[in-house]
Amino acid sequence: MARIVMKFGGTSVVNIERIEAVADKVKGEVDAGNQVGVVVSAMAGVTNQLVAYVDEISTLYDAREYDVVVSTGEQVTSGLLALALQKRGLDARSCLGWQIPVETDDAHGKARITAIRADRVVEWMEKGKVVVVPGFQGVAPDGRVTTLGRGGSDTSAVALAAAVEADLCDIYTDVSGVYTSDPRIVAKARKLDKITYEEMLEMASVGAKVLQTRSVEMAMKHEVRLQVRSSYSDEPGTLVVGEDEIVEQELVSGITCSRDEAKITLTCVADRPGVAATIFGPLADAAINVDMIVQNVSADGKSTDLTFTVAEADREKAVQTLKAEKSELGFLEILSDSDVVKVSVIGMGMRSHVGVAQKMFSALADKGINIQVISTSEIKVSVLIEEEYTELALRALHHAYGLDAK
Repeated sequence: MARIVMKFGGTSVVNIERIEAVADKVKGEVDAGNQVGVVVSAMAGVTNQLVAYVDEISTLYDAREYDVVVSTGEQVTSGLLALALQKRGLDARSCLGWQIPVETDDAHGKARITAIRADRVVEWMEKGKVVVVPGFQGVAPDGRVTTLGRGGSDTSAVALAAAVEADLCDIYTDVSGVYTSDPRIVAKARKLDKITYEEMLEMASVGAKVLQTRSVEMAMKHEVRLQVRSSYSDEPGTLVVGEDEIVEQELVSGITCSRDEAKITLTCVADRPGVAATIFGPLADAAINVDMIVQNVSADGKSTDLTFTVAEADREKAVQTLKAEKSELGFLEILSDSDVVKVSVIGMGMRSHVGVAQKMFSALADKGINIQVISTSEIKVSVLIEEEYTELALRALHHAYGLDAK
């Protein structure tokens, strides 16, 4: 017997037919003798519609009431799934975030989980009851409903799995696992049997949409074994585990891209101590996250061009914020470009092998692709290139690192 948390995303519960199919999968685990808890998202498209309703009422809304509205999508799905399970003869019940409770801070719209009091959930599971929990929602210290931000249901599932000490947390989605690259672009991409938390975290942070970043961070912190698998088939998925569970680590595990990038350049900035802090301070105050940064000092050593990237959604806000500070910052002009993409090579093997970055640069050069900005971490190398070369770059790198399916 194992204790399992099963999480189903919006496309997996998009209609009654799919909810019935999910109920069959849950019943299969129960029939196998496992203790089962389920976390569900809202039906695909429902949360967007609820957000649109709020925006139609007011763009300057009370975030607490926003959470009351948008959290209802998951509540509906959890009730429907509980009914479908009961129809199959299972002892099932829904349990909302405030009923467990899933305790969060009071940052409405983007709350973070502080604790899950899961004693009752464990008791119910041990008695054979299937507990269906709406993801994405919790309760603030003052008792108000909170939501965890987009993709928060993944975080809910991992947090619940940690709280009930589950043996496995299965994340069901519309893909069959984690691939070496986007199979819609790279036809020879192959599904990975296992991937480390660190690699999955890097992939999630640079464009892979399979898992939400916060959920991977939480899984790594609490050592929750994850499995990404398809809700449309019974084939095994990809396990996300600790590094010690992977016997032979590949040099590179995946090639990803992020199209949500914008490049901003400030020209002729005075080259003096503290100038970077002066530039990035206002951006931080405006809650704009800066990613890749490169600085070029002029020949005379008196001025510099500073280039960095932000999310495309923040581009205009960043430009206006810096223009407002132009007199203090002293730059000549500000240039912005949205026709860029960030391509990343990720792999734990980078820690013990040299020449990984050089191979990336050579593969791109052979295809005539110019690199605009470079950033690195211990297990990742990212470059910024023109968006029109995205597919060519992904395929070239996938082949260069020997990731093509045999």
